[in-house]
Amino acid sequence: MPQENFNDLLAFVTVAREESFTRAAVKLGVSQSALSQTVRGLEERLGIRLLTRTTRRVSPTTAGERLLQTAGPRFEEIQAELSALTEMRDKPAGRIRITAGEHAAISVLAPALDKFLPDNPDIIVEITVDYGLTDIVAERYDAGVRLGEQVAKDMIAVRIGPEMRMAVVGSPTYFHSHPWPEAPQDLTAHNCIQIRMPTYGNIFPWEFEKDGRELKVRVEGQLVFNNMAMRRDAALRGLGLAYMPEDQVHDLIRDGKLVRVLEDWCEPFPGYHLYYPNRRHASPAFALLLEALRFRG
Repeated sequence: MPQENFNDLLAFVTVAREESFTRAAVKLGVSQSALSQTVRGLEERLGIRLLTRTTRRVSPTTAGERLLQTAGPRFEEIQAELSALTEMRDKPAGRIRITAGEHAAISVLAPALDKFLPDNPDIIVEITVDYGLTDIVAERYDAGVRLGEQVAKDMIAVRIGPEMRMAVVGSPTYFHSHPWPEAPQDLTAHNCIQIRMPTYGNIFPWEFEKDGRELKVRVEGQLVFNNMAMRRDAALRGLGLAYMPEDQVHDLIRDGKLVRVLEDWCEPFPGYHLYYPNRRHASPAFALLLEALRFRG
């Protein structure tokens, strides 16, 4: 087989798995047009169509599915072997892919990487901020970060952060014209800055607990965000009440820029955990990062 066919096979496998020339081109670092031409050239040499192309998606034909099932695992084996060779280096090296929510990435991963990366220049850490419960095996991530209560039972989980608390906050300006809520149910009369998260499929209900009693309140308001910083900024501008991780508003509360309410209804809960599949041979780079992230209280 001519050598260029191996590159063409890799191009086909990537497109078939991503079901998109656009995403595959980004992953391979080539232009979409060049990638399309490469796959078309492979099809012409084989004399059979491997992909069905529509305006919405790309999917393998019967022949393409057969080739994907045969060639795909071979490329994974080669990649695994190349990764294993890096273990023979004096210093750990390689790329580690992690998926995490915005707050976990900011509050836990970023501070740890500030210390970790300068001492490990041959390790690349790629973080994808994703609010959904990503299947790290299917998406080929090395690890993910979730709250302890969300980690699947078949995963290995390592605690990487302290317990957390939420805080309901509003600006002094907001409370000049609105009464303080005395109980979570009172929030239904307030302009609340809502949270849309794919994990919950729709608007996220605000969760409270006191003396063993748990409440979920479906709030309403004029603003909906899936971004933590925008919720905080909207609260600072007096546009409503925000439901925020305590560490993200602590200094603003201390400085009097935000007012906290319902504090006695916001009890601590398990913090973030790094989770990953049960592997017999984790790379030295991953093991090193895991120890750097491990929470030691």
